Amino acid sequence: MENSPAGLNGPLSAREVGIRSYVVRSGRMTDMQKDALAGLYPKYGFDWDPARTLGPLDILGRESPFIIEIGFGMGTATADIAEALPDSAFLGLEVHAPGVGKLLSEIEARSIRNLRVCRHDAVEVVGSMIAPATVDGFHVFFPDPWPKKRHHKRRIMGAGFIGLMASRLKAGGYLYYVTDWEEYAEATLEAMSAEPTLRNAYEGWAERKPWRPITKFERRAINEGRPVRELVFEKR
Repeated sequence: MENSPAGLNGPLSAREVGIRSYVVRSGRMTDMQKDALAGLYPKYGFDWDPARTLGPLDILGRESPFIIEIGFGMGTATADIAEALPDSAFLGLEVHAPGVGKLLSEIEARSIRNLRVCRHDAVEVVGSMIAPATVDGFHVFFPDPWPKKRHHKRRIMGAGFIGLMASRLKAGGYLYYVTDWEEYAEATLEAMSAEPTLRNAYEGWAERKPWRPITKFERRAINEGRPVRELVFEKR
């Protein structure tokens, strides 16, 4: 297993962490998503700026628990969680335009005040725009499993990124991971267990947090017989 990158107290690029976990797809966008991306991103989004550091003050205007979601997809569940935890500041990271546009429209329609987004590589944002020991929680829900063995190096939940996220967590902060891909779950359990600054909050698999909604995608996985595995590790 690869070692966590050195120098986690300073800015890190995706190349230094050693992972590119996505392929940019054009994807079809609805008119609503296009309009939201163009008109609402300046209101609810942060531009990529490695010289800037983000935190709860930038989202809620006050100190509060700071939660980052890695790859929020279409963002509906992200909006639900932010509404369920209104005293926490949420930052959603996603590269794909349709999902960003959809979440922006949800933020506007629901008047969600504690959720903002950044459309950029999550590894680079966490490495350069998030200061060490400032995050209360990371959510990584149903990341791309890259099922072919030759593509496993693209999986975001490798030792490098796990170590980077751990360095950004406060003491007692958590890393919450969910997947319906059994082999990926086992590999991630091994990788997270190998990170010396983290400890498993459970003896094995975790229980679903009551504020995490069950999505249509998750219900389909369950109906098709794919067990959903959850992990919650805490910063020592």
